[in-house]
Amino acid sequence: MTQPVNSIKTLTISSKQGEKMTEQAESIRLERCVIVLDEQLPAGRAANAAAVLALTAGQRHPGLVGLPLTDASGQAHPGLIPIGIAVLSATEEELGAIHRQANASEGVDVVDFPVQGQMTTNYGEFMAVVAQIPAGELRYLGLALVGQKKAIAKLVAKKKLFG
Repeated sequence: MTQPVNSIKTLTISSKQGEKMTEQAESIRLERCVIVLDEQLPAGRAANAAAVLALTAGQRHPGLVGLPLTDASGQAHPGLIPIGIAVLSATEEELGAIHRQANASEGVDVVDFPVQGQMTTNYGEFMAVVAQIPAGELRYLGLALVGQKKAIAKLVAKKKLFG
């Protein structure tokens, strides 16, 4: 459970900041997508974290979604990711290191899911709690890494599949 938030800060992202984030995401070559989860997460929380990360990565990179599929009956189905998404595991410490290295890497977009995200169902409270934690002190349930194959391979080398 989260601690009560005594003062909720309102975070405002200027249109210029939003445009910069969009430009950064759009400039990434979409060759590989991986999700790295905390190896200690139980199945339900891991599934939630992976879903949240994948949804956000898909929103940031619409090019990840493939063309619609059509079955033999002619019924259309939504497109899925044609490059796949490996779901890997790491320790809490390794997640922090991967996060720092990925943010310093060219050609990698990072979507992170701080642990506070599963401590509340109130997004405003989640935002307020995260706003009180310096970047270097955040801990993560998982990360989604999207971008250049070589850069991502270096970041997740020797990581095993989750589960």
